[in-house]
Amino acid sequence: MTDDPERNRFSARLGRAAKVGTNLSGAALQFGANRVFGGGDEKLAGALAAALGNTKGPLMKVAQMVSTIPDFLPPEYAKELAQLQAHAPAMGWPFVKRRMRAELGPDWQSKFGSFEKEAAHAASLGQVHKATTLNGEPIACKLQYPDMSSAVESDVNQLGTLLGLFKRMDGSIDPTEMVGEITDRLREELDYERERKAMRLYGQMLAEKDFVTVPKPFDDLSSGRLLSMSWMDGKPLHQFEDAPQDTRNQIAEMLFWTWWHPMNRYGVIHGDPHLGNYQITGDGSGINLLDFGCIRIFPASFVDGVVKLREAIRKDDLDGCMEAYEIWGFKGLTRELGEVLNVWANFIYGPILDDRVRPIADGVSPGEYGRKEAFQVRKLLKERGPVTIPAEFVFMDRAAIGLGAAYLRLGAELNYCRLFEESIEGFSADALAQRQAEVLADVGLSAS
Repeated sequence: MTDDPERNRFSARLGRAAKVGTNLSGAALQFGANRVFGGGDEKLAGALAAALGNTKGPLMKVAQMVSTIPDFLPPEYAKELAQLQAHAPAMGWPFVKRRMRAELGPDWQSKFGSFEKEAAHAASLGQVHKATTLNGEPIACKLQYPDMSSAVESDVNQLGTLLGLFKRMDGSIDPTEMVGEITDRLREELDYERERKAMRLYGQMLAEKDFVTVPKPFDDLSSGRLLSMSWMDGKPLHQFEDAPQDTRNQIAEMLFWTWWHPMNRYGVIHGDPHLGNYQITGDGSGINLLDFGCIRIFPASFVDGVVKLREAIRKDDLDGCMEAYEIWGFKGLTRELGEVLNVWANFIYGPILDDRVRPIADGVSPGEYGRKEAFQVRKLLKERGPVTIPAEFVFMDRAAIGLGAAYLRLGAELNYCRLFEESIEGFSADALAQRQAEVLADVGLSAS
């Protein structure tokens, strides 16, 4: 994206930096006041959430991302940041016409059968308009807001302030690599050409799962900041929370395969666990998978580490666990730190170790899934750490937690152990690497 004319617009970046810097400086002052006069982390968490909520756009999206990673933030901060809303007022018709003209040319309207002036959905980075092709096929046109690349670059620079706050308020985890990983994924979310390829990638990887529908991109109606795709109709997941148990179990099993099949066969995950990215079709017989801006492609060795860690935990083999953590990119681990990481690993792996039909967790609300265990790990790391979380770990952790929260909402009861074993049947890192290379080449997507 180095040739992006919007990426380094000085005026846009300067204005953005001033606004974000002022907001975060206020939170930093609140931090200092808390330390001098008392007041507790709850007040600082509120100040930080207010500061980020005022910025809108990319940095607020980062805050929402980190709020869903249990081991990144203490509970009071995660709770506040999780309440931030990604929705922004839609841009008006004059903006839409200018952007569409810039992306598809002055005759852009002649390329559509119809194009609705009012946005069907508006979020932090762009908005969606419903339209039809010339042959009447309904499509969704995702249009990026102006100066988003400049905003991202400015906000990336301001993340130093945010990172400083995180380090000072806890210290058990060094989140430097985590923030870098989130930043990389955020930049990718602005690259609609990459998202178009990722959409096609998921269409191929999930082709054998006939219960999953992936939108079809329309290349001739797309560009780097405009993505046109099939319009998808379905019901939100929460509408099935009171469905019969068999229906809820069926939906949960479909979710399992939608996430784990691409991971264990191709080393690819859908890194955004937002429940709005899953639509349920029929009476619970199918899933529409949406939003391919946050896709993480792993080396085969990483997935090998996932499989090896499960086996090591089953055998209570700390040396095997340490080997898996090293494969994942944890550096300089002592056995004491390995034992701390095992507290978290036993929680995440628990359902796929337990060979019985069971809920994903007992007595836990979706918003609190993983919080208690993360708090215990942080407490231990304060005594024995800190530890640097490797970049590749971030979105797998985030997606796994998001998937677990969906299972909790559904009250699903499945044998997750048997499902996982089926998903890794005949697993080979070499075979995965070969499959991954072939499917990425087919869609023109790079692994890095």
